[in-house]
Amino acid sequence: MEREIKDPHQKALALNLDKATYGTIAEIGAGQETARWFFRVGGAAGTIAKAMSAYSMKFSDAIYGPCQRYVSRDRLRDMLDLEYKLLIERLDDSIGADSTFFAFANTVAARSFTYKTDGHGWLGILFQRRSGEKPSRIDIHVSLHGKQHVQDHETLGVLGVNLIYGAMRLHTDPEALLRSLMDQLYSELVEVDMIEFSGPAFGKVDNRLMALRLVQHGLSNAAMFTADGHVAQISDTLYKKAVLLERSRFRPPTNFTLDLLDCAQTAFLTDTDVSENELFELSEMTLTNLSEDGDDIDVNDFLCRADILCALGKNVLISNYGEYYRLAQFLFRYTSRPVALTMGLPSLQEIFNEKYYEDLPGGILESFGRLFKHDLRLYVSPALDPASGKKQGVHELEVDAHLRHLYLYLLENNYVQALDTVNDDYLKILSHEVLHKMHKGDREWESQVPEKVSQMIREQKLFDVCGS
Repeated sequence: MEREIKDPHQKALALNLDKATYGTIAEIGAGQETARWFFRVGGAAGTIAKAMSAYSMKFSDAIYGPCQRYVSRDRLRDMLDLEYKLLIERLDDSIGADSTFFAFANTVAARSFTYKTDGHGWLGILFQRRSGEKPSRIDIHVSLHGKQHVQDHETLGVLGVNLIYGAMRLHTDPEALLRSLMDQLYSELVEVDMIEFSGPAFGKVDNRLMALRLVQHGLSNAAMFTADGHVAQISDTLYKKAVLLERSRFRPPTNFTLDLLDCAQTAFLTDTDVSENELFELSEMTLTNLSEDGDDIDVNDFLCRADILCALGKNVLISNYGEYYRLAQFLFRYTSRPVALTMGLPSLQEIFNEKYYEDLPGGILESFGRLFKHDLRLYVSPALDPASGKKQGVHELEVDAHLRHLYLYLLENNYVQALDTVNDDYLKILSHEVLHKMHKGDREWESQVPEKVSQMIREQKLFDVCGS
């Protein structure tokens, strides 16, 4: 059944008319528009215990305490915790038995007369699912793309209403709640690039799956979770970090998969002035990597891969950046440090397939200009020729005749570098063949993946393995 999409007027009025819902709206920085919706539709006295705005940093510090960054998750949580605490202290005894309380807050930097770049911000809510229950929490981070400050302000108001309504009315279906955040909004104006659910209302929610849904449902182009399984805010995580990324299906991660990344790390640290603690590694899966023949994504299959990658200590990026130049542009939005991508020779061959660049006015030349615009390099392992079985490297790769000079330019300027340190014995390992052996009960697969991966697959019966 198709979900009914309500506008912010309908949502705000529905909450105002609900006598059991009562809460606080606190907004600092550019996010001053959420409370306005509730007053505008009428009946706000039935919902709003307090509405507060604070532009001055001194006022904000006096209320919530000093902080290093005003537009941060720490500040958001300080706001939510204090406002919810005050609600309970002042109203629980009088109306708590018949009410569910909420505290909504946001802290935002939007485009303005002095701030000429795209804005971003944190929004969150603490709320009770039922009266007397401990609160549940939703934190989100947004990137704002309005070209005028009024666009960002209007976007934040609608988004705030959507979040409050979603928390109070849709918490039993977190995925529907997530999709509802974009009601009456467009990805050209705002991206929700991080969301985290916690508390009693969301005890069964896997936030890694919610990260996937952000990308799958078009709320964001990419989402990330770290090796400990927690979702991460991308700009904070990659700030001042060099990035090494490997794209794969990881179905399952094989000896070749891990050796490729390890060898690329060694080469990257040797070739740059980057130290190991400045390097952030990412294992990336695109939406295409996660679906079979364009079908819907198998949730259990995705979580199998996520469980294994987290167990191996890998940070995971989910994206819809099929083209590498789009991926590179995305990474350089968040870091000015060197970036490297590692891949096998067949992936490099695919990069030279011009069909992927038909929508670009400048074709493959424009794509390569975008890909290598900043300090980016490709580390490419050899591969075994399917016909002869002989090892081939970057210097043996054949591209179309009219692209050879372009390829030679990339080689000679070290944009493409041979990764010859990968174990030759691993070159014959192909993940789809490993998966096939798993499904037909051929135990050879166990020697083609790390022991930890083999153990997890057998013990937890991941990927529907046969004979486990």
